[in-house]
Amino acid sequence: MGARVLIIGGGGREHALAWRLRRSPSVSEILCAPGNAGIASEATCVAVGADDLPGLVALAQERRPDLVVVGPEGPLCAGLADRLADAGIRVFGPSRAAAEIEGSKVFAKQLMQAAGVPTADFFVAHTFEDATAYIDAHPGPLVVKADGLAGGKGVLLCQDADHARKAARSILSEHAFGAAGARIVIEQRLSGREASLMALCDGERVVLLPSAEDHKAAYDGDRGPNTGGMGAYSPTPLCDAALAERVRVSVIEKIVSALAASGRPYRGVLYAGLMLTPDRGPMVLEFNCRFGDPEAQVVLARFADDLYPWLLGVAVGRMPEGLPCLDARAAVCVVKAAGGYPGSYQKGIEIQGLDDAASLPDVMLFHAGTARDARGRLVTAGGRVVGTTALGESVAAARTRAYEAVARIHFRGQHHRTDIAARDS
Repeated sequence: MGARVLIIGGGGREHALAWRLRRSPSVSEILCAPGNAGIASEATCVAVGADDLPGLVALAQERRPDLVVVGPEGPLCAGLADRLADAGIRVFGPSRAAAEIEGSKVFAKQLMQAAGVPTADFFVAHTFEDATAYIDAHPGPLVVKADGLAGGKGVLLCQDADHARKAARSILSEHAFGAAGARIVIEQRLSGREASLMALCDGERVVLLPSAEDHKAAYDGDRGPNTGGMGAYSPTPLCDAALAERVRVSVIEKIVSALAASGRPYRGVLYAGLMLTPDRGPMVLEFNCRFGDPEAQVVLARFADDLYPWLLGVAVGRMPEGLPCLDARAAVCVVKAAGGYPGSYQKGIEIQGLDDAASLPDVMLFHAGTARDARGRLVTAGGRVVGTTALGESVAAARTRAYEAVARIHFRGQHHRTDIAARDS
């Protein structure tokens, strides 16, 4: 009898996790809370929200999974892993104390500074007056960040001092991000190309996953507001084996050691968002305490090993020996979003063409915001609706296949970027 796994979350990342775990010979049953219409094809979905911590603990106590895999950052930062551990349930995902690496940008920057991890110079402001004084003294391009979780939208890139003052006022005085903006980080804006490196961490050992590059801006040419992510690809040619090893040693292992030394052993996936600067090498923009989304879609598409022993090994503090097997092919994911996203958007719009798109070879459709309506139709239920992921012998080949599938999916008001992975194809 194989293992029973409970996945927490209901987006594209969790669909990718369910898809990969469904193909594990070690797993016989997958539950997902709350899941979505696509995840329902891989797992039994249970109507318990990812933010309902008491409900999730009760569900785990009732169903007794061999492992709980927590997808989103919210429940991790709220302490779900701690509650599950206290109930005697094994969990993949860091404790609340360790998850502060994402839950507080102030904590993350101060930890990087103390550990000697390369990152931009920064200032912490609690009031608009403090922020203004720093901005006036540093009039160049800046980045203004809400301290807490803001759904990927709390980072404002500012070209000049006037823009930075407006951003600081929006967060600190006008409370654009609520409690997440009780204080802000202002940092020097770095230039270069962005890349993402994720690693499995069992408290001591670090195992790198394939590199990826995502596209955060809403529109082609990296224009428009930031989103949760409009697409991704793996690998990025910017991050060769030598650079990956450099990041492992000088960034991820240093942070894992610093967290352990401070009594916060890190067990989960640690995501380093990097700026590859031309003069100073890789610099850390942020850390996340979970798989990126949509980076998880392309990385897990290339994860050719049995995923379950690796996740379980992280949870118990003892990963398998060696390195996981990876698919040598490239992967590209293009996100189809609802009209208006990342602003306001409609839900309940019928989606057509998914089966046609999924019939293409080496194409995986990872649902993010989908549901079944009262008539059983597949409809939109979120801003990011579906991620179309494809494998190919090169980034260019995977990109061509992904966009062929994207063209077969239709719903009113849809939009997607047409330039995902274009610069490396």
